[in-house]
Amino acid sequence: MGLRLITPPTSEPLTLQEIKTHLRVDGEADDSLINSLILSARQYAEKFQSRALLTQTWELTLDHFPAMPFRLPLPPLQSVDEISYTDYAGNTTVIDAADYVVDTASFLGRIDHAFGKYWPSVTLRPINGVKITFTAGYGDTPADVPDMTKQAMKVLIGHWYENRQAIVFTGTNSVPQEIPFAVTALLTMDRVVSW
Repeated sequence: MGLRLITPPTSEPLTLQEIKTHLRVDGEADDSLINSLILSARQYAEKFQSRALLTQTWELTLDHFPAMPFRLPLPPLQSVDEISYTDYAGNTTVIDAADYVVDTASFLGRIDHAFGKYWPSVTLRPINGVKITFTAGYGDTPADVPDMTKQAMKVLIGHWYENRQAIVFTGTNSVPQEIPFAVTALLTMDRVVSW
């Protein structure tokens, strides 16, 4: 099974100005660094939560037709764009969208056969014979992303901005500190444990 990003989000959940205000940064000298921290914080939050925050398109490949109903990763699911399969001879066929139904209302988006429909009786190529292309994310704008997740990103960006190393030592006893507990505490609230 493989999961590959096809189209990344066109924006980030937090703006440069929003983060500069949070960090109390006035100049432009660190704008490039801050923009990279915003991107990294979104990617960290998405990986930690197993979610897609802003609209993005993914390709999921499977070696076999999945048992139905099949739950898709990276909620929330917006749409299933295409399901296709490749047979042993290398011929690729797109399955008619009328042959399956898509559930975007459940916690984890699902697909299932339409009434009276089943997977075709073909021999698939042995690896990555089935491909599901889907769009996931809360929406297209920062306002669509939950505030709790954005707050975790702000804390994480602030930590990274102030501490340019993986582990920092603070206090008189030089106790090592990693990512602040507040980040994981906030992100855990919407974490998807399995799919």
